[in-house]
Amino acid sequence: MTAYLTSDFISVSAKQSCELWSAKVTRKLQAGMTSSLTACKDTKTLQENEQLKAQVADLQKQNGQMGNDLETVTAARDALANENAALKAQLKPKKATRSAKKTSKRKRRQS
Repeated sequence: MTAYLTSDFISVSAKQSCELWSAKVTRKLQAGMTSSLTACKDTKTLQENEQLKAQVADLQKQNGQMGNDLETVTAARDALANENAALKAQLKPKKATRSAKKTSKRKRRQS
């Protein structure tokens, strides 16, 4: 009976040893995969970061160009507004003389 117990003890120890070894291998594989995944994510994050930096730089450049365009358009609008005001000032005296003539004609008809 002692021989039976001894063989049982050895087989149980071997099973435990195998399970421990299996658990260690599993942990190492998991750690390796996690490390690899983290490195992959870091590389991907760095690439996305660089792309975003390039997009921000491009948007800043476009914003500067639009600011310049806005100044140009504003100056052109102001020039047109001044020209429009000058043309309106020239038309006002002509309108006043025409309306005076029309009023005098009406008075003649009424009298």
